[in-house]
Amino acid sequence: MRTVEAGGLPIGPGQPPRIMGVLNLSEESPYSPSVFQDPAAAAEYVDETLIDQGADIVDIGLESANKRFDVRSAEWELDQLGRAFETLERVDGEAVFSIETRYHEVAEAALEGPFDMVNDICGFADPEMPAVCRGFDAVVVKMASPPDLGRPGAVDTVDEIFDALARGDLTEKTIIDPAFGGWSETKTLEDDRETFRRLREFRALDRPILVSINRKNFLRKLVGRSTEDALPVSLAATSMAVERGADVIRTHDVAETKDAALIGHAFSRESPPSERVIPFEFSSIAEARRVLDRLGLDRSFANDSVGQSILLTQLSDDERAVVDEAAQVAGLELDAYQGGVYIAGRPDAFTRFAGSLDGSLSDIRDSLQQE
Repeated sequence: MRTVEAGGLPIGPGQPPRIMGVLNLSEESPYSPSVFQDPAAAAEYVDETLIDQGADIVDIGLESANKRFDVRSAEWELDQLGRAFETLERVDGEAVFSIETRYHEVAEAALEGPFDMVNDICGFADPEMPAVCRGFDAVVVKMASPPDLGRPGAVDTVDEIFDALARGDLTEKTIIDPAFGGWSETKTLEDDRETFRRLREFRALDRPILVSINRKNFLRKLVGRSTEDALPVSLAATSMAVERGADVIRTHDVAETKDAALIGHAFSRESPPSERVIPFEFSSIAEARRVLDRLGLDRSFANDSVGQSILLTQLSDDERAVVDEAAQVAGLELDAYQGGVYIAGRPDAFTRFAGSLDGSLSDIRDSLQQE
């Protein structure tokens, strides 16, 4: 799993979970405590309620993404960007600043200014977005979405979400967001719960994961809480999301969410020291088959995959030959995968396999021994 860096902030394996606080500059945004029209008041909120309480990243929205409102144009967002710039000029605290937009023109203007990062709520529906972010060497969040600028997040099932995230031109510094919440009329609470349960599967995309679950309906309905009373369920889910692989948590409740995320991080498996190792934790053979099918791998490995399985990436030809031989000698199953190899089998076989690796493969050995 790769690490990305946004404005000097590393995000990914071996790093603590990062907290993204939210500032909305649109009066249509539904969460009123985060909505500010005046740059001075907005800057005070960013300093005192977001950064001082532990936000690593501040995400600034120019328009509401609520599906009940009309979509604003790129020109409209560009007109609003000046208030965002004025706000950040008044901010004293240090953070990574992210612009929430679906338009490459807005992303480009923001990155030319004080912003380090882009949060694309339409998941590269604007085909120029990846090139703009790549040109600035900027981190970009890709939210699962149809290739349609007017329909942010309107995908329902886990498989549709995975396909939406995998589609198109993922940059080296892309973070993926599975788009929790009621972005479409057909998405059900069970769709969100199933996506949450299977969050680990998104590791297969080899990108850090962002989740936005703060006070979301699919959690509130489980305990019968209103939005105002839903902080406890959000915090419980935050710890679980981090344990399942989330690297960034987007929230309006920064201090409390940071504590919950750190608890989840402390009690999860330590992140592997090698970015070339992507571990999987399948709970059933059926789940393993779904992921193997999606990755184009041999689904007959599903039985062995429930025991232990990993993707090894970024292998040279010589390293691949050594890995193949060592895995076969150890009694593991393996299949080629995009410049690397998928390996599955019993834990004792992985122990034998790890013990035979050295030299340029010592980072992989150390990762497996840690697991």
